[in-house]
Amino acid sequence: MPRRWLVAFGAALIASGAVLTAVTPAGAEPDTAAERYGWGAPIEAGSDEFDYGAEDNPAVPDEEKWSLAGGGVDQCWPGHAGNGQRCEANSRVFGGVLRQSGEANGDSGWLAARFGQQYGRWEARVRSEATAPDNGNTYHPLLILWPDSDRWPEDGEYDYLENSAPGEDCAEAFIHYPHNPDASVQQEFAQRCGVDLTQWHNVAVEWTPDHVKGFVDGVEWFSFSGGANDVRDCIQCAPSMHQTIQLDNFHGTDMQSAVYEIDWVRAYPLAG
Repeated sequence: MPRRWLVAFGAALIASGAVLTAVTPAGAEPDTAAERYGWGAPIEAGSDEFDYGAEDNPAVPDEEKWSLAGGGVDQCWPGHAGNGQRCEANSRVFGGVLRQSGEANGDSGWLAARFGQQYGRWEARVRSEATAPDNGNTYHPLLILWPDSDRWPEDGEYDYLENSAPGEDCAEAFIHYPHNPDASVQQEFAQRCGVDLTQWHNVAVEWTPDHVKGFVDGVEWFSFSGGANDVRDCIQCAPSMHQTIQLDNFHGTDMQSAVYEIDWVRAYPLAG
């Protein structure tokens, strides 16, 4: 039986007007990269605290900030590689948390931020878990920087969290070079184990003219730079990108159902 998450409790606190403030104990390092490295105030247009909707009255994600799957409310379009559907109704805000659901029939959630920038920082607080017995057909929870141009692979892709199943014990990332579409996939892989992804963790990426770096709970876990050759540009040499949140289907139908929850997502300019 999957563990029960206390979303309703959090929604009740929000409804009561309670203010929950994270306090870093004296002498402890902050557990967000933004706080630890002084990234400054988040960019409003690229950030969402998901402090709307309610457990008994879930809300559509803020359409001023997010493009919805299918292009609008109650719409769907084909899923990853044509597997299942990405449906707008599978992403809902429950008063303090965005919840994406992956169904047994293969339908799942997807969102894309309207805000994009070349270079910057992004951070999100996430957790995921399967909600049915393992049948081998698992969803992939992802945090992605996707090119505003929609040109892939020419303009790169930074999957700064990509796991082959919800709630795994190792955080993984696939950072794609901008590269020639006739070449094989050009990417770097990173893994950090000892991270229980059924629990809340803060996952961040910093993209500069010099590097692409990843962080989990404020601790750097990968850094890539350069690497240009005759089929690819340097790994950090992508044009403008935007955040996507995805629960991807790699298998078709008969999926192990899952949930992917996002407490907040924040974008920052490069200059903190």
